[in-house]
Amino acid sequence: MTAVQPALDGTIPTPDTGLTYSEWVDRVRPAFVAAARSGREFTSFEVAKEYDLPEPPTPRTNWGNFVQKLAREGLIEDTDKAARSIRRTSERSRVGVWRGTKAAQAGRIA
Repeated sequence: MTAVQPALDGTIPTPDTGLTYSEWVDRVRPAFVAAARSGREFTSFEVAKEYDLPEPPTPRTNWGNFVQKLAREGLIEDTDKAARSIRRTSERSRVGVWRGTKAAQAGRIA
């Protein structure tokens, strides 16, 4: 068994999934497409938790870059709302709330 050194703040580092960023995107995208088609509002962590998605290679930046990419592609849009993150390691920081665009809800974009 490999020992894991906690960070100074007491959190346990995310295990390396061995995925590259593009492999990770390919793995998690279908869950976000499903969330976008549902028409409900969501945060990225809610989708990750619901679908038991793996962490990206660089969690601090990859999650935000990924949802911004989905927004640029027209799959999701910002609701102009903010929520407090429920992710344990986020210190309850403010996060964006998203929903699928009308095109995504109609299945015209994936």
